[in-house]
Amino acid sequence: MAGDGGGDGGERNTDALEGVRAILFKPSESLDESLSTRIAGANFNDAGLGLAGLLGSLASTGFQASHLGDAIDVVNQMLDWRLSHEKPSEDCDEAELDPKHTESVKCKIFLGFTSNLVSSGIRDVIRFLVQHHMVDVIVTTAGGIEEDLIKCLAPTYRALTDGSIGDMLFCHAVRNPGLIIDIVQDVRLMNGEAINATPRKTGAIILGGGLPKHHICNANMLRNGADYAVYINTAQEFDGSDSGAHLDEAVSWGKINGSAKPVKVYVYTPSLGSDAFSVLWFAYC
Repeated sequence: MAGDGGGDGGERNTDALEGVRAILFKPSESLDESLSTRIAGANFNDAGLGLAGLLGSLASTGFQASHLGDAIDVVNQMLDWRLSHEKPSEDCDEAELDPKHTESVKCKIFLGFTSNLVSSGIRDVIRFLVQHHMVDVIVTTAGGIEEDLIKCLAPTYRALTDGSIGDMLFCHAVRNPGLIIDIVQDVRLMNGEAINATPRKTGAIILGGGLPKHHICNANMLRNGADYAVYINTAQEFDGSDSGAHLDEAVSWGKINGSAKPVKVYVYTPSLGSDAFSVLWFAYC
């Protein structure tokens, strides 16, 4: 039979409640707002919000929106960097002492993406970026070439035998032996894009994973890592795949420079991935 709650039982309940309160409720502490971000979304009641305001609000929205906001900030750093921002080294070329020259030297941006993005409307965004010289080096797979990416103006390095092009090369080689594709020369040219970028900084924007991601990261490892990096993919690191490898892994190998502040954005559907890259495209504009 339940007690009436009086006597020692009531005191024990009170003591237990105080114990629970001590666990649940802690004194508040003031945060240094210069070191933390106050979470707040876009104010759509503001008629002057505009695209710039909407993009600017992502960093303080939370979850993946904040990561996307950080990614946009990193991309803008890539675009804004000039050699004139750096202190000339003691053994620099004479040209690096010319303010007009150093102001014209920009970050070398590597863009990597999986071929499925070319099958979507993102192909037109990529074409725009290349047309307006917003990226310097493209790394993709054969599927991207099959979608007419070969018409792009930037240097392109490919896993050429991956896809139907590889099938056609096989059939051709069977009927007409003698065709040789120099993959070693291809990787020399790719690595040279990174090694010879100095004194420019390098940035990597990698959509998806697999070969394009590793090709770009490995090339930048040979110059002590990319100075800026943005990953956008759904891959996780639990299976040990290169696609899911975290940013820390790239820093530990020297694929991303230790002084960089890289960002990874997780996206969950092809359409969201497309939207995410579209936002980066707006950041370029």
